[in-house]
Amino acid sequence: MNPSPSHYRQHVFFCCNQREPGGRVCCNDAGATRLRDYAKQQIKKLGLAGKGRVRVNQAGCMERCEEGPCLVIYPDAVWYTYRCEADIDEIIDSHVRNGDVVARLRLP
Repeated sequence: MNPSPSHYRQHVFFCCNQREPGGRVCCNDAGATRLRDYAKQQIKKLGLAGKGRVRVNQAGCMERCEEGPCLVIYPDAVWYTYRCEADIDEIIDSHVRNGDVVARLRLP
């Protein structure tokens, strides 16, 4: 029996964890939710969203907040950090659209 294809070609998870003020650093303190929303808008605008294509989701803590903000793209299992909309645009254009990893933003 052949396995069925994945519902999405790629899944982009943004850590949008929010910790109590004064505690450990968290991705949401660096604008993760705002930039996740931006990524979702861009993916839709470019016609990349939907079944068989790309899905952008919020995740809870992925235990990499000190390196973040961070996101991961599956099934590629490539982790990124980002700081601004231009970084998100570069990840979408290079990795999501063309399959090329953005080395300068990749987390080890």
